[in-house]
Amino acid sequence: MNNRIGILDSGLGGLSILKELRNVLPNEDYLFYEDSINNPYGSKSETELLKIVSNIVEFLLKRDCKMIVIACNTATTSCMKSLREMYPDTIFVGTVPAVKMAYDNNCKNTIILSTPYTMNSKRVEELIDEYHNPDQNIINISGENLANLIENEKYDEIFALLERILTPYKDTCDSIVLGCTHYPLIKDIIQSIVPNAKLLDGSLGVANEVKHQLTINNLLNTKSILGDIEIINSKDNALVDRSFEILNN
Repeated sequence: MNNRIGILDSGLGGLSILKELRNVLPNEDYLFYEDSINNPYGSKSETELLKIVSNIVEFLLKRDCKMIVIACNTATTSCMKSLREMYPDTIFVGTVPAVKMAYDNNCKNTIILSTPYTMNSKRVEELIDEYHNPDQNIINISGENLANLIENEKYDEIFALLERILTPYKDTCDSIVLGCTHYPLIKDIIQSIVPNAKLLDGSLGVANEVKHQLTINNLLNTKSILGDIEIINSKDNALVDRSFEILNN
């Protein structure tokens, strides 16, 4: 089926997922909805989030998207169960912190860096319980307002925030799970503060799961040319130009 894949995020962070999707499934067409006007999602209640996210899902389905990728850890952990109940005929693929990657890499001292909502979510607790190695020390840290600072390119504030919350662990931490899709956009800053830590990003796993779901549901795009990408930003069209710059770098 040659309909588009719908992607949604609280802003530009979903570009980290879209990049991997483009690498894994270059012939697919994509419609990415960046909800920058409601960023950050991580400080909102579950009720607020479900209303916001379900409205975007409705929009994407009206544009004939064949599946929906929730390219946001917060939206996935808070809304996925309800969305699958509300839209039983729609295929959803979500995003959760890459705790399993830390386990698979035999990491010993892992930080999970995520939004306040994701950090305190039951889903992250379940992931830790499922993949926690008894010899592994896991620390949950909130990125506080980090996603919003990334949206607004406040790089001095980003560095100051990360330096404050990560410096105490720079000599002991061997891995950082990037538990928000915005965070891969500032990998270089994070790495400059914690240079010896492996940065773990689940984007490739999401892309592979999308390919798997398309394959088993016979929905892969049959054309042989590079697919199209449309980006819509709920706040400012100028952010669309910035998104394409990030995507193409």
